Amino acid sequence: MFVCENCGQESPKWIGKCPACGQWNTFKEIRVSADTGTHAARSAAQAVRARHADGNRPLHLHEISVKDEPRLDMHDDEFNRVLGGGLVKGSIVLLGGEPGIGKSTLTLQTILGLHDLRVLYVSGEESAHQLKMRADRIGAGSGEPLILCETSLEAIFAHIRDVQPQLVVIDSIQTIATEEVDSSPGSIAQVRECAAALLRFAKSSGVPVIIIGHINKEGTLAGPKILEHIVDTVIQFEGDQHHLYRILRAMKNRFGSTSELGIYEMRANGLRPVSNPSELLLTQDHEGLSGIAISAAIEGVRPFLVETQALVSTAAYGTPQRTATGFDQRRLNMLLAVLEKRVGFKLAQKDVFLNIAGGLRVTDLAMDLSVIAAVLSSNVDTPIEPGWCMAGEVGLSGEVRPVSRIEQRISEAQKLGFSHIIVPAYNLKGINPHDYQIQLHPVKKVEGALRELFG
Repeated sequence: MFVCENCGQESPKWIGKCPACGQWNTFKEIRVSADTGTHAARSAAQAVRARHADGNRPLHLHEISVKDEPRLDMHDDEFNRVLGGGLVKGSIVLLGGEPGIGKSTLTLQTILGLHDLRVLYVSGEESAHQLKMRADRIGAGSGEPLILCETSLEAIFAHIRDVQPQLVVIDSIQTIATEEVDSSPGSIAQVRECAAALLRFAKSSGVPVIIIGHINKEGTLAGPKILEHIVDTVIQFEGDQHHLYRILRAMKNRFGSTSELGIYEMRANGLRPVSNPSELLLTQDHEGLSGIAISAAIEGVRPFLVETQALVSTAAYGTPQRTATGFDQRRLNMLLAVLEKRVGFKLAQKDVFLNIAGGLRVTDLAMDLSVIAAVLSSNVDTPIEPGWCMAGEVGLSGEVRPVSRIEQRISEAQKLGFSHIIVPAYNLKGINPHDYQIQLHPVKKVEGALRELFG
């Protein structure tokens, strides 16, 4: 059989262009043989399920109770938030990230804190000695997970049948191979069949499975796209290796929101959850510097204040550059066009560089106002007075549009000691400004916001 390595489309013969995803030269040949992985998964699930009196029988919808199966507490507030409140029993979670970003460290320190669960940690990349050295370095928690260094899927299911764990961790799926596929570990067929066998085990036994996967050079999870369709939750561990902060973000979640994120700080003794990211994302010594504006952003349901940095300079080679780090570059181009057309500032022959401090990538539209303020501050080389922050979406006609969760943004800015905040005028309907110690400045257009900041 031939399988597309991009989307998982099957074909009995080789095709140049995939009819499903439209990619060229992505069909690879796989060998189909006896289904030994399915038999191993089924027998392991039966052994784990044998301790339950009830068999697997059809149930009416009203007979199913969600209260009987509470979520597993991971003893990590950031991890629980991204999962939607904890790990659902019988679910399969895919944790992806670039090599060396800290996936194994995050998983190991999480299961070390699960002292009340029997955890089987299957490592196909590191030896037991290496894992022991990492656990000693982290030194967090009193959990005693069972460590298994194995790459054969059938051998892993044999150990699961003997141990009967309550949580299984596979590190990583690219190193596991099954005997039913005649190809090397990490190939499309191997990743696909191993993930399908683990899914059958998780759904049959009710034991949650966490799979660690790598990101390839295209920026997607290694293996076929069907791997993301198989699992219940896809979590991506992002960040720059040159920055301290890592972001845990849900790309797909059948049991919770995909807009949540968790923030960690990388240290020598592991990853530290950041409960209040606003204090870490704000630089304290920018007083008197131009091109810096503070925005009250929200990711998911979590408010935090983030620093927007801009640099505007004369274009050295005739063609102006537009570079954005942590912000959508097309949105930056649109905001610069609004600034030139509606406000009257000529930036056509200027280089504009934009950076979101801390290595974050923020998608909140309320960042628009701070981006324009930072660009204008750098252009006229006039710093914004300390104690000011802002939140507002900018439309194409130069109007400041309302944003969501304005009360949370105002409260977060007040908690961090800011004295002034610029908000869309429409958002103040139903809000009493006297309820806050911070002074609210409602604006309807970009000119009004710039007038408040620069006079």
